[in-house]
Amino acid sequence: MNDLEALAGTLERAGQQVEKVRVSGTISQIAPDAYRVAGLSAHVRLGDRVRFRTGKTSQMGEILRIDAEGVTVKPFSNGIHADLGTRVYRSDAMTLSPHANWKGRVLDALARPIDGKGDLAPGERPVAVDTPPPNPLRRGRVTQPLKTGVRSIDLFTPICAGQRIGIFAGSGVGKSTTLAMIARAQAFDSVVIALVGERGREVREFLDDAIGDNIGRTVTVVSTGDESPMMRRLAPMTAMAIAEYFRDAGESVLMIVDSVTRFAHAARDVALAAGEPAVARGYAPSVFSSLPQLLERAGPGMDGSGSITGIFSVLVDGDDHNDPVADNIRGTLDGHIVLDRAIADQGRYPAVNVLTSISRLAQHAWKPEERDLILRLRSMIARYEDTRDLRLMGGYQPGHDGELDQAVVIVPKIYEALRQDPSAPFSRDAFRELAELLQKN
Repeated sequence: MNDLEALAGTLERAGQQVEKVRVSGTISQIAPDAYRVAGLSAHVRLGDRVRFRTGKTSQMGEILRIDAEGVTVKPFSNGIHADLGTRVYRSDAMTLSPHANWKGRVLDALARPIDGKGDLAPGERPVAVDTPPPNPLRRGRVTQPLKTGVRSIDLFTPICAGQRIGIFAGSGVGKSTTLAMIARAQAFDSVVIALVGERGREVREFLDDAIGDNIGRTVTVVSTGDESPMMRRLAPMTAMAIAEYFRDAGESVLMIVDSVTRFAHAARDVALAAGEPAVARGYAPSVFSSLPQLLERAGPGMDGSGSITGIFSVLVDGDDHNDPVADNIRGTLDGHIVLDRAIADQGRYPAVNVLTSISRLAQHAWKPEERDLILRLRSMIARYEDTRDLRLMGGYQPGHDGELDQAVVIVPKIYEALRQDPSAPFSRDAFRELAELLQKN
């Protein structure tokens, strides 16, 4: 009887997805990145999907602009493989039906499996890809500390369940490696990862080396750099919808997006194709509204449900941390971890700059004595770095400044204690381990 009920439910959902009336138009204009469709203006809204067939394949696009003469559509595939006069049909809004069996699978931005393990089992409840964030007055509080296993983070920028924090770094500073170390954390029931604009060869490396034995609790959504801007823009929203499904099921979810900057680049390409003006370093206004719409979806759910702890990597173009995108993201998140190229050049990984990194919810993770210790260590590190040039020139003489003498002795030991290789064991108690490492030296 259960099998019959399941079959009946599947048939009912399939029937709901079949349009009673098919509304269509024809392609009247083709450009390299978009095409125009006549005859649909009165029947569609911005963001609606359309489909058309070319031979035996079906292509999908999204409506970016509507005027009296027609609509502008940007395809999800690279290039436009259609002719003038091709008939284009309105399609339903994109929905997903996540299922617990999706854990361990690798999907594309349209939630199609790309791991060769067969079709995905559909869940019972379809969800929209671009749902709004929960009501701010009904969301739970963020107070429960978590251990990432990365000493430099657990000490200086501790994270709580439901917090959203960014990892800001230039290219080649160890951003993806740091994310891989966080992904090993055992404090989460589920892990959802969106790899946006990654190099194709790095996807397999990330899954095999970073996820490894944790693949059974991980859902990965991949959109590589060679895919269309539409797919790269969609990938983190698809991943977020999957994370929201597990959150609503009461699970503690780790959501990793690498990187939000490439999502912003894709959103910029889409906005420019729609005719928006570029207002800040080539970015259109809608880019700066789409970023908080994505980021605000992470965090605690409604009271009584689970939470989404968001780790968002931000690729800082040209190491400019005042880039408009980086600045917008930093103002939206609950903290930021800065990876410094100068620290990476010294061979210290993860290259976390503890002086410029901050967690706005650290007070919930630190005990009073731990907070006092961290403030003392920060002050000591700042004094050590401020006098670096003086010491290199030989202007430092021991015995004249007690605080500086202490910093010169202790700070190098702290730096050595914060050094952590990706293959190193998971950090269980960062404060105890720091004390032990300092005593050994």
